[in-house]
Amino acid sequence: MLVNKAYKFRIYPSKEQEILIAKTIGCSRFVFNHFLAKWNDAYKETGKGLTYHSCSSQLPSLKKELIWLKEVDSIAIQSSLKNLADAYSRFFKKQNDKPRFKSKKNKVQSYTTKHTNGNIAIVGNKIKLPKLGLVRFAKSREVEGRILSATVRRNPSGKYFVSILVETETQPLEKTGSSIGIDVGLKTFATLSDGTPYENPKWFRKLEEKLAKTKTLSI
Repeated sequence: MLVNKAYKFRIYPSKEQEILIAKTIGCSRFVFNHFLAKWNDAYKETGKGLTYHSCSSQLPSLKKELIWLKEVDSIAIQSSLKNLADAYSRFFKKQNDKPRFKSKKNKVQSYTTKHTNGNIAIVGNKIKLPKLGLVRFAKSREVEGRILSATVRRNPSGKYFVSILVETETQPLEKTGSSIGIDVGLKTFATLSDGTPYENPKWFRKLEEKLAKTKTLSI
C-alpha cells in the first residue's frame, strides 16, 4: 500500500542561499496576495472565484512586468498559486474561512516546491533543491521513498528547516495464525471465541476488602 510520509531536517544554507530563500519566500507571498486580490474581486462581483488555470496563464506576462520574479524557483511560485486555489476551493465547500493575505510579519515563513526531473535529491550530507543547489543538512535518518515535494521554512530565530514529502510502500499488518479472538468483559475477565471463559480475578476488590478489614482492626 502506498502512503505519504514526511521527513523534517534542519538545513544550513550559505549566505547566498539564505538570500535566495528570502527572495523565494517573498515572491511566493507576493504571487499569493496578488491573485488573492483578483480572486476576492471576482467573488464580490460574481459570487464565484477564479480558477488555478486562469491565474496560472497570467504568470508569464506578470514575470515580464516584474523581472525579479524570474530570479527564484518558478515551481515554488506555481505552488503558491495552487495553494491559493485549494484554499478557495475549501472555502466554497465550507471547510475553512476565506483565504487571508499573507504577511511578512508571520512568525514562520516558507515556500513549497515540487519534485520534477531530479530537481530534489539527497546527495550525501547535502540536499539538492531547485535554484539553491546543494544545501548542507543534518541527516538524522535515511529518506526512503519517491520524493514528491519539499517545503523550506525559516523560523523566528533564523533557523532553517526542510520538510521532504515522499511516497513510500508500507506493508499491512499481518494477521496472527490463530483464529481465536478475545472478548474482555467485567463479570468474566475474558472469553475466547471458542467459548472458553476466564473468570475475573477481581484483584482490586479483594485488596479493597483487605484494606477495609485492616482499618477496622486498627481502630
